[in-house]
Amino acid sequence: MAKDDGAVLAAVGARLRSLRKGRGITLTELSRTTGISTSTLSRLESGDRKPHLELLLPLARAYQVPLDDLVGAPQVGDPRVRLKPIEHAGATIVPLTQHPGGLQAFKMVMGTDRATPRPRSHEGYEWLYVLAGRLRLVLADHDIVLKPGEAAEFDTRLPHWFGSTGEAPVEILSMFGPQGERVHVRARPRGADDATGPD
Repeated sequence: MAKDDGAVLAAVGARLRSLRKGRGITLTELSRTTGISTSTLSRLESGDRKPHLELLLPLARAYQVPLDDLVGAPQVGDPRVRLKPIEHAGATIVPLTQHPGGLQAFKMVMGTDRATPRPRSHEGYEWLYVLAGRLRLVLADHDIVLKPGEAAEFDTRLPHWFGSTGEAPVEILSMFGPQGERVHVRARPRGADDATGPD
């Protein structure tokens, strides 16, 4: 195997983990969808298992992406991000970054049907910026509403959920990164009249 091929294969695990976490899918859920055991999926993501077509094809189908996206085949010449919207859990998610690892950026549009909090926690750190509409953010004991132009950042190990207030769709930018990476922009202090629950 050529040295460059080895580097490409070594990057597949991080790409797979980034795809899965970016879409909020657990290993168990992905295992049910693909028929690949959770242990195999975990070893693929950690780089302990070499990827091959029998594993990558079901994953490409599950994520609804071309196989080239999983292996990181280079796109020569054109630096534009090819926007490929993903429908997931009541939201349209548009990945704005092309490479796994480090910070990942997404544009999200959430309809009024995504208004029931279902908090969850996982490794990482997230930054949100509201473009349009009103975003409800439930974070541990906080339940707040962010308006256009406001931002929030938080450790995703805290139970969290965000979505529409139920009045109208909301459009946001989201940046997600591994634990320890921070985006140094914070929401301005909020008054008590903006809260929909305890601070």
